[in-house]
Amino acid sequence: MTLKDQITEDMKTAMRAKDSERLGTIRLLLAACKQKEVDERVVLDDAAVVAIVDKLIKQRKDSIEAFVKADRQELADKEASEIVVLQAYLPARLSADEVAVEVRAIVTELGAELGRVAGPGDMGKVMGAVKAKLAGKAEMGQLSAAVKAALAG
Repeated sequence: MTLKDQITEDMKTAMRAKDSERLGTIRLLLAACKQKEVDERVVLDDAAVVAIVDKLIKQRKDSIEAFVKADRQELADKEASEIVVLQAYLPARLSADEVAVEVRAIVTELGAELGRVAGPGDMGKVMGAVKAKLAGKAEMGQLSAAVKAALAG
């Protein structure tokens, strides 16, 4: 069963349970998936759905920050509950140590391909390889920091 099918089944379960908060969040996720499919005329695979979930979680985090600054705690709490629902569709995340090990391996591999040690100027090449290999397994901010650290030292 694909991730999108699982999300659809969870929506049906939420409908039957009359869980309106969970249902609303799942519907938002499915609408974002459908929008991406229509815009790009593709059928989404699990990696693309995970990318959409990541994007929605990032939006919720940004909204929480804005709501807290505006002293709107009830709205921040609603966004936080949506994050909990969305996180259920993410694969298991790598720890910081695991990310660092994976990034160092990719940097070493890329350095071998280049025939020299990869340096700070190779950030774009390394990020492309890291993103391809670790997308959905860690947050992009965490990956970027690990790449900078690996290239610096």
